[in-house]
Amino acid sequence: MKPIQYDSPNYQPLPGILSPVSIREFRGLNSFDPLSIDDRFFTDMQNMSTADYPALTTRPGYTVIGQAGNRVLGMGVWEGRELHVVFNDGTWRRWNGSDWATHASGLNTSAEWTFTNFQGNLDRVNLIGCNGVDAMRRYDGGSVQGLGGSSPANGKYITTYQNRLWCAVGKELWASKLDNPTVWDSFLTEEGSYRRQMESSRGEQISMLTGSLTKLTIGMPNSLHELYGGLPSDFNTKLITEDMGPVANKATVTQEGFLRFMHKTGIYDYGGGTLPSKSFSDIVGTYLDGVTDQSAAGTDGTRMLFNIPGDKLLVYDPRPGIQAWSLWRGIPAVHFIQMQNKLYVGDAQGRVLRLEGQTDAGNAIAWSATTKPFNGGTIAQKQRWYKLWVVVELSGSMNIHVSPSITGEDWTLVNSISGSGSPQVRRVIIPVAKFTRENWIRVRFSGTGWARIHEFTRQVRQLPLY
Repeated sequence: MKPIQYDSPNYQPLPGILSPVSIREFRGLNSFDPLSIDDRFFTDMQNMSTADYPALTTRPGYTVIGQAGNRVLGMGVWEGRELHVVFNDGTWRRWNGSDWATHASGLNTSAEWTFTNFQGNLDRVNLIGCNGVDAMRRYDGGSVQGLGGSSPANGKYITTYQNRLWCAVGKELWASKLDNPTVWDSFLTEEGSYRRQMESSRGEQISMLTGSLTKLTIGMPNSLHELYGGLPSDFNTKLITEDMGPVANKATVTQEGFLRFMHKTGIYDYGGGTLPSKSFSDIVGTYLDGVTDQSAAGTDGTRMLFNIPGDKLLVYDPRPGIQAWSLWRGIPAVHFIQMQNKLYVGDAQGRVLRLEGQTDAGNAIAWSATTKPFNGGTIAQKQRWYKLWVVVELSGSMNIHVSPSITGEDWTLVNSISGSGSPQVRRVIIPVAKFTRENWIRVRFSGTGWARIHEFTRQVRQLPLY
C-alpha cells in the first residue's frame, strides 16, 4: 500500500515576534520613573532579599530570644560573646547564648543607651555604657556597677579613641584621662583629660560619636566633624560639612571603613577625602520619608539595614556588582547589634530578635515583588502579548496578578500556586489572554512562606507604530 503524503504548510513568520526576553538577574528596588528603569528592577518589594543574588529570595525570619517591658533602649556586646540589653522597664540584662540574667534595675525608662568596650587600667575589658541621665556604668564579666570617679552623669554616645573614653555632654566633647576611664577632670599633663565645645552655626548639640584607629568622627543633626591627634596638645578638629549630619547616634553604621548615616534628606556615605554623598541611596529616595531621631541602622556583616519608623526597613547589599536595595516589613527595629556573625534586633515591642530561619517566630512571612510596566521598543509602540512565565521555588503559596496600568491598584489575579515541603524548581505560566493587546503590563508576585524567583520571561510581537 502506498502511503499518502501531504505537503507540510510553510507559513511565513509573523513580523515583529521577538525571541523570549528572560530576566535572571534581579537588582532590587528602584523608585525612579517606572517606564524608564532597567527591566531587572522592581518598583515595589516587600520582604524579599538579594542574599541569593542573582535570584530573589524571601528575607530571613527571626527568633524571639527575650522580651521585657515594651521597648529596647540599648544593646551592647561584651568581648564579642555576651549580649547586653537595656529595656524600658529599667533593667540591664545579659544573654550568654542560652539564658538571661538581670544585672541592674531602677534605670531611667526612656533614655537610650550606647556602649563600648574598654580596658585601660582596669583589670580586664569592661563594657561601658551611658544614657545621658543615669550615672555611667560598666560590666566586668561578673556584675554591673557604677563607673565612678569623675565620669559625667549626663554623658552620651560613649566611644573610644586613642586609648581614651569619649562622650558628649550637650555641645561639649569630653575625653577621659589616657588609659583611665574614671578620670575626666584632670588637665595638667599630656596624659590628662580633654574637653572642647563644638561649634555649630545652628546651635545644635552633638548627636553622634564614633571612634576609629585614626580619627574621631563627631556628628550633629546637620553637620559632620572629625578630630585627629594623639594628645590634647595636638588634638585638632576639622569641619567636614554643615549641610547634613546623622539624626541620631544609632542611625549610623560603619562597614569596611565607610560611615553610612541617616539624615532627613537621605542616607549618606562618607569615607573621608570627599563630602558625604547620598548617590547610592537616591534610587530609593521616595521610601526615605519619615526619617527621625528614632531611626536606626545596623549591619549583619554583609548587608546594611536602615529603619524608618512606621514599619519600613530598607536593606542595602553593597557587594561589588550587586549594590541593590530591598524593603522589609514586620520588624519594628529600634536597635541593631552584631554578635558572632548573627544580627540581633531590639524592637519597639521590647523583644530581642535574632535574624535566622524562614519564619517570623513561627509565622509565615508575607512577601511581594512588583515589576516595572514592560513595553515595546519605544513606550508608544503597540505590541501583542504572547507568553509570560516565571521560574520559581516555593514552600508556601504564590499569587500572580497582572495590571495594564503604569501605576495604581487595578490588579487582576491570573494564577495561584502552592509549594511543597521540599521545594522544586518549576515553571509557572502566566495567562495573558485578557491583556494581549495592552500597550504595557505590570506583574506582581506575592505570597506567604519561603520563595525563590529564578527567572521571569516574556514574549511579545511588536506591532507597527501607525
